[in-house]
Amino acid sequence: MANNEIGAERLTMFVDAVIAIALTLLALDLPVPTGDTTEAMLSSVSAHGHEYLAFALSFVVISAHWRAHHEIFGYVRSLGGRLTSLTLAWLFMQVLMPFATRVLTADGAFAPRFSLYAMVQVMASASFALIIREIRRAHLYRTDVPPRAFAESMVRSVCLAAVFAVSVPVSFLTNSTGAYLVWLTAPIVLTVARRLGTVTSHDRHRA
Repeated sequence: MANNEIGAERLTMFVDAVIAIALTLLALDLPVPTGDTTEAMLSSVSAHGHEYLAFALSFVVISAHWRAHHEIFGYVRSLGGRLTSLTLAWLFMQVLMPFATRVLTADGAFAPRFSLYAMVQVMASASFALIIREIRRAHLYRTDVPPRAFAESMVRSVCLAAVFAVSVPVSFLTNSTGAYLVWLTAPIVLTVARRLGTVTSHDRHRA
């Protein structure tokens, strides 16, 4: 196995280890329910419900980021250019996410807390888009890569970055419900973007 291939494999293993740590850090500060009766315990769980929901949200988000990275790096045959540096920048956002989650559920003004979490997501998605761009630019991928693999991942990253970026000003202009609703539009935005990409691809083939 060539040194570049070994390097790519080691980088993937390093990413897996850091993501595992980030997911673990999410759970460390979860409040433990208290109470001498069942009703008291349930009341304690309810009182900390927003923290448990934030934990679940961040677990899903970090897992989704890892899955996308794992999927793309399955096609990487070697390291080169700025790929390692970009991957470290992307990992920094993943490690920062547990902190952003705690800030999101803390007391204080909603918009700044919400915006910090959203901007971490923007930077994570943007850095991953740059990773994909670097892999394609430096031709670091294998020859058996499906034609649309990189394009679909790029569209997904750009759309997610856009959705989270839009939610930042919305959090300052509306209430918390309006800001969170912007996040809920992500699946719709991704679906529309995929369909537009498919139509564009078909038009190119016809031409």
